[in-house]
Amino acid sequence: MLQLWLLIVVGAYFVYCWHKSGQTLAMKTWQVRVARADGSGLPVSLAAGRFLLAVCGLLFCGAGFVWAFVDRDHQFLHDRLLGTRLFVVS
Repeated sequence: MLQLWLLIVVGAYFVYCWHKSGQTLAMKTWQVRVARADGSGLPVSLAAGRFLLAVCGLLFCGAGFVWAFVDRDHQFLHDRLLGTRLFVVS
């Protein structure tokens, strides 16, 4: 039950940050922002889907993140599936 609660709290943090500004605190430090492919912000549903797919990709031995090594644009699998991108903030 504790692990489920932690997953919910962490998920709420990521979804809130991605929806409001496109950045978590760590993403601000690395000057990276997540948005739709056209640069517009993420609605709550898309941010929640991104989180859930990222967790699934992590559970499958990190395959969703290893995908970036073989993807032509070096996108994570969850970003490729949802049409989101990481942008460098200048």
